[in-house]
Amino acid sequence: MKIALGSRPYDGPWGGGNRFIAALCDGLHAAGHIVVHNLKDNDIDFIVLTDPRSRSPNVCFGAGAILRYLATTNSSAIVIHRINECDERKGEAFINAKLVRANYCADWTVFVGEWLTTLPIWREHLRTPWHTIRNGADTRIFNADGFAPWNGDGPLRLVTHHWGFHRMKGFDVYEAIDRALDDPALAARFAFTYVGNLPKGFVFRNARYVTPLNGISLAAELRAHHAYVTGSINEPGGNHQNEGALCGLPLLYRNSGCMPEYCTGFGLSYDGPQDIRATMENLATEYRALVDRMPAYPHTAERMIGEWIELFEHVVGSRDATLERRRPLLRRPAIWLRNMVPL
Repeated sequence: MKIALGSRPYDGPWGGGNRFIAALCDGLHAAGHIVVHNLKDNDIDFIVLTDPRSRSPNVCFGAGAILRYLATTNSSAIVIHRINECDERKGEAFINAKLVRANYCADWTVFVGEWLTTLPIWREHLRTPWHTIRNGADTRIFNADGFAPWNGDGPLRLVTHHWGFHRMKGFDVYEAIDRALDDPALAARFAFTYVGNLPKGFVFRNARYVTPLNGISLAAELRAHHAYVTGSINEPGGNHQNEGALCGLPLLYRNSGCMPEYCTGFGLSYDGPQDIRATMENLATEYRALVDRMPAYPHTAERMIGEWIELFEHVVGSRDATLERRRPLLRRPAIWLRNMVPL
């Protein structure tokens, strides 16, 4: 199959979306498929819309380009729209509308977390068949080789990492941990490292801060700790927790967004700054049982890529029905024209 991906991978610490593209490219190539990042060929089987914001530097094409390709070059290509964003993630009010508009070009929709499908915007506007394929991290890089679990001596070292620096990535929780470490008794038992970008003006008092890392260096940094904490609010389908978990670290995860569906069974949940300290104490008590579960953590790139290939194969088998279902959309020229305006 020839598959056109709407983004291309970049070297360096560009966040979970970039690592998804890199992993999918590698996996599709390994399975014998052809991957392109443009709509120049007339024999493309699948087009994957990864981001509707066609003006962004890492986006190769948006919904408008896809619709033009279908109309003028190859009407048999199947379009899959991957949804990994939402207004709720950053408290904004324009991302959902862009996603819904772009979804007009899609024949199938893939969500990176079941939680996304419960949002009112998709309950109201989703009109395609849909599937959930959760993110996964590359076990060639993120694995437990060299990880040393906490043995009860010295501080239990917590770590988190984010490319994004929005406050809703969990900085209320990370700040609460940092402030709690003012207590010498707690600081003797716990330590906290933050890897990545920070909101403007944000300064830790007690936490160790590391600038953004990627790949092997990031995995080595994660494995130098004992447990992973994520405070992300309304996370659509993060990859940071996958990377920590696959390095062997039990998870402390916020009961918000997709986190329960990714993390349940492999750590402890909490609600926010008000109970993170108590959950840290519980982690110390339950640590050995939790660390023993981590080899079974399922959210790997291998699993993710396998599910994408299974979806491609399934849709190929029902191509005629998919194309027939698309035809009524051609009678909605206003939406077609709106997608011609770059987002």
